[in-house]
Amino acid sequence: MPEGPSPVPLSRRRVLALGGAAAASLALPPLRAQSPDLTALSIAQAFDRLRRGQVSPVELTEACLARIARHNPDLNAFITLRADAALDEARTAAGEIRRSGPRSPLHGVPIALKDNIDTAGLRTTGASRLFADRVPAKDAEVARRLKEAGAILLGKLNLHEFAYGGTSTVTAFGTMHNPWNPAHATGGSSGGPGAAVAAGLCFGALGTDTAGSVRIPAAHCGVVGLKPTYGRVSTRGVMTLSWTLDHVGPLCRTVEDVALMLGVVAGYDRLDPTTADVPVPDYRQALGAPTAAFRLGVVRSPFFDGLDPEVAAAVDAALGVLRGLTAGTMDVTLPMTGPPAELWGPEARAYHARWIEQSPELYQPSTRRSLEQWADADAAAYAQAVHDVQLVRRQIAGRFTDVDLLVSPTMKTPAPPLDGTAPGDYNSTHVFDVLGLPTISVPCGFSRAGLPIGLQIAGAPWAESAVLTLAHAYEQATAWHTRRPPLD
Repeated sequence: MPEGPSPVPLSRRRVLALGGAAAASLALPPLRAQSPDLTALSIAQAFDRLRRGQVSPVELTEACLARIARHNPDLNAFITLRADAALDEARTAAGEIRRSGPRSPLHGVPIALKDNIDTAGLRTTGASRLFADRVPAKDAEVARRLKEAGAILLGKLNLHEFAYGGTSTVTAFGTMHNPWNPAHATGGSSGGPGAAVAAGLCFGALGTDTAGSVRIPAAHCGVVGLKPTYGRVSTRGVMTLSWTLDHVGPLCRTVEDVALMLGVVAGYDRLDPTTADVPVPDYRQALGAPTAAFRLGVVRSPFFDGLDPEVAAAVDAALGVLRGLTAGTMDVTLPMTGPPAELWGPEARAYHARWIEQSPELYQPSTRRSLEQWADADAAAYAQAVHDVQLVRRQIAGRFTDVDLLVSPTMKTPAPPLDGTAPGDYNSTHVFDVLGLPTISVPCGFSRAGLPIGLQIAGAPWAESAVLTLAHAYEQATAWHTRRPPLD
């Protein structure tokens, strides 16, 4: 995505004083009044209107920018907003579509990226003071693919610093707020993407997931989030938390939109040793496949242990719907996996070794403590943890002999309040990162307080199509995905 005119320049001191919301609002040019209905469109709906000439990329972009100006000050989803450059890209896309038609379902559609994904010429901060002025020279591979697809980059989204946590309250650019209730957490570490997509500030976003960081905010913010199979999407040019566990995946308002974004970013990257040369199917085409033969495994432990009663009721109702769509359910167990901190701790420390030694004061205190505790990591324990993950990823395919897909709650509680402490064991999403399985979170209900609840569906390695097929069927059989946060 070419940089175009730069966003309003902000010094490090000014950025930290203003926070992400205020900094983003300063970069907005005057905009024409737009119909609020445009930001309620899905990517698929926007693409259809673009293809028919019923709406232009400029109109979609202006609608998003107007909504960002209205709601980002309360949500703090954006760190950097490139309004002028996005409008320039939209004008270019409009001409291209008019002359030759769209070259992908994302051509002319405004999206945003978590701010640990490199963008050439546009700062990528990791939500840290350490990188507050960092401007990469190259795009991450996923950013390059989105650029080639013609997507419009609105800007970079807030996150838990360096993706090293699940709250999205630890950031140099201010806490993110849940669109359903700003007094509650977004979840993390992709809190900015979750909030931005739920609030209609962009049509879709990319996040990263090392222990649940796409699916946690998807569940808490009431959107759809997919962690693909480990190796399906390149992580080259994405700030590392754990080479062994890092995944990149889309957050959108519908399963169909997730399928469209995944189709653009998925595929082998010969410069990324974590990716695999496995063919990428047409994920959108898979959405209409039959589900009646699917056998579902319900993963009771650890996902149902200590489950909040409202989450339990919503998931039980969702299982009832799924039984009517499939061949039925049976309880299953998954292989035991070691503590993922034994992996991501030493790997995160290795990635940050130079900076944590030179400039520890530029890290948020909790991030600094987390990195420093791994300074003397046990090499034997780390080597064993890597070996165990490699082994369990080879073995897991055998668990899909009697079932086709796995189902569980995404989170054990609704989004916790920002003024309190999160429950001690409020999710087990990391299990699917260790196993490397494709896993999606879809909305399946709301608490009495109006906070979203998520359902998790996982499949065998490289079975994203099956995961998307069932998720889409469930989505179409319910109406949870049609609800919008009470912002307007």
